[in-house]
Amino acid sequence: MAEKRLIVITGPTASGKTARAVDLAREFDGEIISADSRQLYRGMDLGTGKDLDEYGEVPYHLIDVCPAGYKYNLFEYLRDYQVAEADIVSRGKQVVVCGGTGMYVETMLKGIQLPPVPRDEALRARLRDKPLDELAAMLSTMKTLRNNSDIDTPARAIRAIEIATYYHEHPHLKALTEPHPRTDAVVVGVSIDRDTRRERITRRLKQRLEDGMVDEVRRLIEVDGINPDDLIYYGLEYKFITMHVLGQLTYDEMFSQLEIAIHQFAKRQMTWFRGMERRGTHIHWLPWDMPRRDFVDAVKQLVTQHTTS
Repeated sequence: MAEKRLIVITGPTASGKTARAVDLAREFDGEIISADSRQLYRGMDLGTGKDLDEYGEVPYHLIDVCPAGYKYNLFEYLRDYQVAEADIVSRGKQVVVCGGTGMYVETMLKGIQLPPVPRDEALRARLRDKPLDELAAMLSTMKTLRNNSDIDTPARAIRAIEIATYYHEHPHLKALTEPHPRTDAVVVGVSIDRDTRRERITRRLKQRLEDGMVDEVRRLIEVDGINPDDLIYYGLEYKFITMHVLGQLTYDEMFSQLEIAIHQFAKRQMTWFRGMERRGTHIHWLPWDMPRRDFVDAVKQLVTQHTTS
């Protein structure tokens, strides 16, 4: 029996990745491992676009694995991913990775291991009052695997600098962080044109707000006792809606600023994917509006080609 290929479905927000991954999991008798840096958190459902009803009977992993307010990191993702993949493979099932956090996807594909990075209180104190643009500029000068597309708050930028600094100061760890690229993966990107992506982002944002996304954030703060600063740390929906709940933004200001931020985020995601390709990851791009059966058949063909090549 031929070895199963790893199937990875990625692409920008609002491109319809989850439905594609579910179709493939059903076709290949597989299970899905999420590669989304915010769907990990319990209770953060509408704001992260979990859309759990889309999975139906298909098992999924690395969704709802830690409490809201926790600051999950790349080291933990790689550790938990390896456990999930080994479990799925041990049962003879197909692994389908689905998500748009390019850092998670690329680091996993490169076979990189990362040692845990402790807090550096002195560094945090020095950086605490610096604005986001200055922190981002600092980060851009550092050799790091950090996904800068996922950094839209100072706290996240400081953590990224903390990680990069730690590795620089501990050169003996370099061997662990060197790439050992996987050769068994078929990586498929869901391609969507800019105008359609923007329209889908706006429509989806309106729908999630109608479904109660503001109430979700209010519950996290008032009922679950999550520190508002911890929600702001997650960026995007949780940043702007928390600011609205705290009275710092009107509803219209919140919607306008959040809509812009999500559009910018999607643009940064595409920049990351193009970078992945330059760095050696071959992404097979398929149209977002491809008929479901045609999409599945196209991926099956790619898997067959990869297996026989």
